Amino acid sequence: MNEAVAVPPSPRVVVSSVGWRELWLKEDWWAIWLGLGLVIAATAAYLGGSSLAWIAVTPAKWSTFDQLARHFGDNIGRYGAQFVLWLVLFTGATSVLGWKAKSFVPAFILLYVLSLAIFALGAWDQAQKYNLEPPLVALLVGLAISNLVGLPRWLDAGFRVEFYIKTGIVLLGATLPFTLIVWAGPLAILQASIVSIVTFLVIYTVARKLGLDPRLSATLGAGGAVCGVSAAIAVGGAVGAKKEDPPIVITTVIIWAIVMIFVLPLVSRALHLHTAVAGAWIGTSEFADAAGFAAAQAYGGLAGKVDGIEGTPDQAVWAFTLMKVVGRDVWIGIWAFVLAIVATTRWERTETGGKPNAAEIWWRFPKFVIGFLVASVIITVIASGVSFADYDKVVKPALVVPITGLRTWAFVFCFLSIGLTTRFRELAPAGGKPFLAFTAGVVVNVVLGFVLTTVVFASYWEGLTR
Repeated sequence: MNEAVAVPPSPRVVVSSVGWRELWLKEDWWAIWLGLGLVIAATAAYLGGSSLAWIAVTPAKWSTFDQLARHFGDNIGRYGAQFVLWLVLFTGATSVLGWKAKSFVPAFILLYVLSLAIFALGAWDQAQKYNLEPPLVALLVGLAISNLVGLPRWLDAGFRVEFYIKTGIVLLGATLPFTLIVWAGPLAILQASIVSIVTFLVIYTVARKLGLDPRLSATLGAGGAVCGVSAAIAVGGAVGAKKEDPPIVITTVIIWAIVMIFVLPLVSRALHLHTAVAGAWIGTSEFADAAGFAAAQAYGGLAGKVDGIEGTPDQAVWAFTLMKVVGRDVWIGIWAFVLAIVATTRWERTETGGKPNAAEIWWRFPKFVIGFLVASVIITVIASGVSFADYDKVVKPALVVPITGLRTWAFVFCFLSIGLTTRFRELAPAGGKPFLAFTAGVVVNVVLGFVLTTVVFASYWEGLTR
């Protein structure tokens, strides 16, 4: 992927000479085929009265090691089938892309085993108390192994950061049907849009004032405006960022995401915010879904236990979901498309003095975003004519939840791979300017989100019900 995140670069091809062959020679398209294949399989199972829940297995809640051991003993066949499914899908795709299976397979086995252990830790009944959300734990475990222990570089062949996140984003589309956006209400979407646009503009402007390249500035801005890992990869590719730019953004997002996990619930508690208000504020101020979900869950758990905190735990999680997962994450495709146009028609034209090539916008555009939209359309069609109550009770458990489970596996693969391939010493040459620019966006983001949530739209959030 880059030097800082030391994943060997995918075999490159000259876009103009590939033509239709890009459908099987580009990682973006393979993410679409794998992600949509799983969505279509889940949809077919649902329409047939079944579900993919059997193979989308994750460890159940446990409090003793005996319970955990029994779970694995009872479900060893499900985990075996799931492992084979992931191994066949990813090995087949990477082999076509030019990677040798003999290097990928052993690395993926290690990745799956570590991911399974991380899921088990996240299912511990005390995990919520310590904010042990699987994607976040995966990131921290990977960073610890990479920077304190170290792994052979050849294993990086299986730590396909971009491939896993792109596949996860396609699956994410299936959990965000357009009907859900309608149910969220115009005020929630409006607030999310305001925060996304303002945060991007602040980070981008400060970064440019500090003399940073416009591509890095745009990648930083999108990382703060949407979702750090996903946006950094999508927008970095769309604008033609340098290979070291996305890791700089991802590392910066990681630092602030971890900080916000603790700061936002503590401040919310000190101010005795309603759980829905706090959840919405966390949704506007966090930079990673896993970290924000952990923070929202932690604060929601205080309802009924701490005097002065009104609302329910569900309201905190639901408000966060509307703001972050529905409201801000859908901007991934928008920012990628807009910035691809800006990069090809302005930045590159200025640098080369030549005329912009309109076709380059298409070649540059992150194709997996198309998969995200198609997956959303599929579930939208299934959910059309269904009330929110029926969607929540029927469609979601049988169709969306299994897809969400598979998406979480893909995200854990990604976050763990980021940690396992990130060497902090290799990021040092970037200096402090990217962090400073992003921090300026953090300040504006947190303050603006607080004002919108607790003052402008407070009555909306306090009255939020499912």
